[in-house]
Amino acid sequence: MSLSQQPNSRRVDIVAGLTSSAVVLPKAMAYATVAGLPVQVGLYTAMVPMLLYALLGKSRVLSVSSTTTLAILAGTQLAMVVPGGESGLLLTASATLTLLVGMILMLASLLRLGFIANFISLPVLTGFKTGIGLVIVLDQLPKLLGVHIDKHNFFHDLWQLLQALPESSPITMLMALVTLGILIGMERIWPHSPAPLVAVGVTIAAAWGLNLAPAGVSLVGSIPQGLPKLVMPDIALMQQLLPGALGIALMSFTESIAAGRAFSRPDAPPLEANRELVAIGAGNVAGAFVGCMPSGGGTSQTAVVNASGGQSQTTSVITAGMALATLLLLAPVLGYLPHATLAAVVIVYSLGLIQPAEFRAIRQVRTLEFRWALIACIGVLLFGTLQGIVIAIIASLIGLAHQTAFPAVYVIARKPGADVLRPQSPEHPEDEQIPGLLILRPEGRIFFINAQNVGNQVQSLVSQYQPRVVLLDMSRVPDIEYSALQMLIQGEARAREQGYMLWLAGLSPNVLASFRHSGFAAQLGPERLLFNARLGIQQYLSQYNK
Repeated sequence: MSLSQQPNSRRVDIVAGLTSSAVVLPKAMAYATVAGLPVQVGLYTAMVPMLLYALLGKSRVLSVSSTTTLAILAGTQLAMVVPGGESGLLLTASATLTLLVGMILMLASLLRLGFIANFISLPVLTGFKTGIGLVIVLDQLPKLLGVHIDKHNFFHDLWQLLQALPESSPITMLMALVTLGILIGMERIWPHSPAPLVAVGVTIAAAWGLNLAPAGVSLVGSIPQGLPKLVMPDIALMQQLLPGALGIALMSFTESIAAGRAFSRPDAPPLEANRELVAIGAGNVAGAFVGCMPSGGGTSQTAVVNASGGQSQTTSVITAGMALATLLLLAPVLGYLPHATLAAVVIVYSLGLIQPAEFRAIRQVRTLEFRWALIACIGVLLFGTLQGIVIAIIASLIGLAHQTAFPAVYVIARKPGADVLRPQSPEHPEDEQIPGLLILRPEGRIFFINAQNVGNQVQSLVSQYQPRVVLLDMSRVPDIEYSALQMLIQGEARAREQGYMLWLAGLSPNVLASFRHSGFAAQLGPERLLFNARLGIQQYLSQYNK
């Protein structure tokens, strides 16, 4: 990958990089606090993984740092390993977790597992992210109000927060309200504006100028100035962190591919899933040794790059450079940043994860998928974020298994006055059936899991219509497994016993080869093994309607 480009394009990318930095860097610092880490970890994560992806990745606009989802997942895992939050051990554990995530992603690339980007269905992902969004908002509300609660799980924390409301700090809430006003107001007037940077600048100035720390406003405090120091991951922690790293790696890649595809332009090269695994994995591996937290491509920051006109990976290089400049020049100033400001930034940019409209859209189309989305959401709230990933994956697999085990079998009718065959439906009551001929069209691969269900549907329709001939239109069946083939052969024998004939039409090359090798094709003969359903209709009419 080359970063060379025309001078005019380079100028556009420099402006886009500076613009996106004003949004990405404050958010990165805020996400570090979600994970329970110092704010400078967010800047490290917006520098090293961002730069590595620019050098290795294919997306021209994907912005790689941390995200709300990755931050809360990492924070949950780190809290399990370092319950007391001891600073030195926490940074070591974070580096170890980040290294594991990177290694898992790179191993997945070697094993050609790029398809895992589609491992979680969209409805389940919607439910999972909504649950994550609710958890993040509740997690940040105490900082917004200036109160402290003992955190256990979502509903316990919600009850604790309600009880702590009378103890809220008015000055802390004022800082939060100022931040929220800036973020929401500027976003309405100027979408994808540098509102986070403005909010950070205003509240830092207020905290410093008005000396708000003695008044009870919690500040970030001292931030190390200069280049990040070398951090060595701890091999002894790897076994404890591995389960969480697997879930974080899956979400990192899923989010990155989704963001990269969402903002891919027509003239951009298509994303290669396995190459993206390498690029994101390398960023995590390298970032681990400088104290980064787990990273991946984020939709909201990528949207900023896209909206600001970024045309190449140069935009990401500029953003990484601005993160370095911030560490070198502005670290002492950032110490005056109120925690309430960071909490407000997190809340505003986490609300996008909560999508009730998407739930309504899913319910309008498919009630079953709506249930899976609810299960994924409630799973996160009841059992936690990392366990929520497992529940989301299980929900996706159950949904897939249900769809696979119960494929549709359509009754095919003919449009009056036209050579058109289509599934019978209430929208077309005028479609005609040929007396004595029942045309059925199964959909999808037939194998041992669903063969019995297909057979049951066929038998039920035969009992309903009482045909002379059942014509199975196999044009939508790409393959038939051995167990299913044997059941079909047995079904043909039962059909003869019950007094009707079984014809088959539209066999794919794979299915036809299986029929021939089993001897079933010879048993049926050319009279009952037809090229397509239309020829079947013609043959039936010539034989039975004389």
